[in-house]
Amino acid sequence: MWFEILPGLAAMGVCLLIPGMSTAYIHRFTNGSKEKKVAHVLYPWNLMERDRRISGVDLYYKSKVS
Repeated sequence: MWFEILPGLAAMGVCLLIPGMSTAYIHRFTNGSKEKKVAHVLYPWNLMERDRRISGVDLYYKSKVS
């Protein structure tokens, strides 16, 4: 029957979900509660570099303390 595929489908879904979720949690833990930004295009890269310069501590994920 059609429902016999559901356990295999659920197992495959969990196996595909684990790497993405674990990566997000690892980045959040290592970067001070912020997910790591990835910029493959020039415009977002320039925004990240601007954030790094403005922060005053040379880190794009830290806010500027006034």
